[in-house]
Amino acid sequence: MTRCLKRDLVAASAAAVLVAVAVLVGHRIQREDGTLHVDWPPLSAVWEPHLGPGTVPALVLAVAVALWGPAVAARLRWWAVPLAVWAAATAWTWALALVDGWRAGVVDRMENRHEYLAAIDRFADVPAALRGFSDHILIDGPDNWPTHVAGHPPGATLTFVLLERLGLDGGGWAGAFCIVVGASACAAVLVAVRALAGEPLARRAAPFLVLVPGAVWMGTSADAYFAAVAGWAVALLALALTGRSAWWAAAAGALFGWACYLSYGLVLLGVIGVAVLLLGARTVRGRPAVTVLLLAGTAVAPVAFTLLGFDWWEAYRLLVERYHQGAGGVRPYGYWVWANLACAVLVVGPATVAGLRGAGVVAWRARGAGSGAVLGDGPVSGPVRLVVLAAGALLTILVADLSGMSKAETERIWLPFLLWLLPVCALLRGARGWLAAQAALALVVNHLLLTSW
Repeated sequence: MTRCLKRDLVAASAAAVLVAVAVLVGHRIQREDGTLHVDWPPLSAVWEPHLGPGTVPALVLAVAVALWGPAVAARLRWWAVPLAVWAAATAWTWALALVDGWRAGVVDRMENRHEYLAAIDRFADVPAALRGFSDHILIDGPDNWPTHVAGHPPGATLTFVLLERLGLDGGGWAGAFCIVVGASACAAVLVAVRALAGEPLARRAAPFLVLVPGAVWMGTSADAYFAAVAGWAVALLALALTGRSAWWAAAAGALFGWACYLSYGLVLLGVIGVAVLLLGARTVRGRPAVTVLLLAGTAVAPVAFTLLGFDWWEAYRLLVERYHQGAGGVRPYGYWVWANLACAVLVVGPATVAGLRGAGVVAWRARGAGSGAVLGDGPVSGPVRLVVLAAGALLTILVADLSGMSKAETERIWLPFLLWLLPVCALLRGARGWLAAQAALALVVNHLLLTSW
């Protein structure tokens, strides 16, 4: 065993200890006073070992990707790699969702009384619903919104309103939409990595973006859809900054603006966006049209929603008030501020933890290169640029965690940010073993626990 592998295993083991401590301490707190408001801390889940129709397909996919994924990703023509990742990630997510069965694993999760579909009939008149949206956020407000409708800007609910008006109504279609669209986030991350850090690293990251343990919560959760919108916003910005058309920046801005009306927390996506802008600093300075188009695109959704009568800032203020009223229970910050990180480990898996250790080594060795090289003013390696992207994601997660607005359920809420840590797996040696570990984690969690999403 090489010294590098030993250190990777130590890092992964330390993360496993964090998870174990979060489980043990969380169960004790929940048993004594119930203040965590989750049944199997730190996850929103219940202990229920089970098998289902997705079990065999999930096992087959896990073995196939672990054994042949790296070779296939290395040999395919590039244009086919993101498509293959999207298709395989979709299949992986579907298989994990169907471990719980079609009804329990897909339909019921979208038709839950706390979810968006429960409020669709109140959007018959969309402009009127938007004008009065903030009136129903507070718990003691008149006819207050279901939990997830109140907890998000109206863009999230409007997505499912549109699906219904297209004839795709009900939990089945909503779940299928979230799974298929959500899986495209993996392809988006891949596109961004190739643009910013080079094709070799993107190809090595590809199988890890398929067997992401977070797929357990991407099927079925609207946060998977949010992750896709956020992912493509970053990917299109990366394309605009690396020699492609400046109009990609307008599309990136439009998606970022839309993301902010899907989830208030996605404003933090701007931190990852800043990391991308730093990596493309030369383009930003030399092509002012990119910045102008990015800002113009970002303004589209805020202007449209404001004109229709929805005040984002007022709604967010009321949401914070609702949160402190006890929506979901008043959860202790002292536990969740570190237990959230245990949830993150379960989403990204041991390979990502080991990859982050490797990213730290890369950053340490590159410290003498100077910021100018990293910002595009000189030669810099793809791994260093990959580390900058991962650092943006880590900073985003840190801000979200310390804010106190992310206490529990971060296994789904942080999906749009956590997916950006997966590419550091490209720095690992022995891809097959690490891929097997990623798949094993997802399979164990999905078969032993019945998750809320």
